[in-house]
Amino acid sequence: MSGQTLPNNLRASSPVELVDTGSEFDSGFPTPGLALCLSGGGYRAMLFHLGALWRLNEVGYLPKVDRISSVSGGSIIAGVLALKWPRLDFDQAGVAGGFGTEIVEVVRGLAGRTIDVEAILGGTFLPGSVADKVIGAYRKYLYGNATLQDLPDRPRFVFNATNMQSGALWRFEKPYMRDYRVGEVKNPKVLLAVAVAASTAFPPFLAPVKLELKESDYTPGSGKDLQSAPFMTKVFLADGGVYDNLGLETAWKRYDTILVSDGGGHMGSEADPKLDWARQTLRVLDLIDNQVRSLRKRQVINALALREQLLAQGAPPESQELNLATRKGAYWGIRSHIADFHLDDALNCPADSTTELANTPTRMADTEPQLQERLVNWGYAICDAGLRKHVDPSLPAPAGFPYPQAGV
Repeated sequence: MSGQTLPNNLRASSPVELVDTGSEFDSGFPTPGLALCLSGGGYRAMLFHLGALWRLNEVGYLPKVDRISSVSGGSIIAGVLALKWPRLDFDQAGVAGGFGTEIVEVVRGLAGRTIDVEAILGGTFLPGSVADKVIGAYRKYLYGNATLQDLPDRPRFVFNATNMQSGALWRFEKPYMRDYRVGEVKNPKVLLAVAVAASTAFPPFLAPVKLELKESDYTPGSGKDLQSAPFMTKVFLADGGVYDNLGLETAWKRYDTILVSDGGGHMGSEADPKLDWARQTLRVLDLIDNQVRSLRKRQVINALALREQLLAQGAPPESQELNLATRKGAYWGIRSHIADFHLDDALNCPADSTTELANTPTRMADTEPQLQERLVNWGYAICDAGLRKHVDPSLPAPAGFPYPQAGV
């Protein structure tokens, strides 16, 4: 392929046309930089992402990340990483010496505790809502009284929730929290535990998290069409995965290199669907979640593959159309097959074992130590394969799993 434009059939009518009306994305063109997206999926995803972060740290990639965008289970570990960031003790190679004590031990400690059932029972039979109980658990075990203002300026951490009133994404960040329809609150002093609880508030059991705000908290004129009470004053938030289970939207149009770690689940077939309203509702929610997840996954994989294809055909890397329609980077998922990355020195991850791990229930419940270690190992191995195949082939192969005795 020659010249400075793409053929008509490969121009910016790409498989990815994400819409984010936040002010920082008005140009529609990405800037140089690296974003990491951490999906939802309860403790399963949290532990899978822990393995991915472990490998990213080993190869010195964590300080290179400009933005970490997360939902649900991904937000739990992102919150820990954000709060502990100043204490990670990065060396000149970009490797955090404190990763084990500050991140691994804390996350695995939470993985040994049950939050969801205790919160549901406490919110049903004791004063306070289910969301209040989840917030209390996060404060007790992870974040204390830290607020969004305690987070680092770089990388920018974005915790995504879904506004149940506007139907739009509500993002929590250090400089602001916002919904493009309702408006923007600058420098929010919201507890980190509240932001993560909103991002993990999966309906119907753990939602909603309610924010009570004043109209004066908002930047005047920052909302599109809902900047009025009660949308501004009582904000009801649910799991960010309801809107975008990969945490992709707040990263895609901002940066030209995207890493996606997907620890999300998979909806199984059901030959005999239940007829009572409660189980029907849960099945419908699963269908919606599965559809959102599948669409986002196809979008990011197609766009990453399209770039490699077009560059191989001679497309100019500097083309604006190419950079609008595609991205550099990698996707790895808990349901990926490591053999598909075609690396001779990839870690040994049999498909039957990794499929078993992918079927771990989406819970925030006590996870036995060996299962924890297998999930961490799997996230580590597939992240390594994605990085060395699609991002930087010069990276050294890992010496082995973080937990060699556990395997996958």
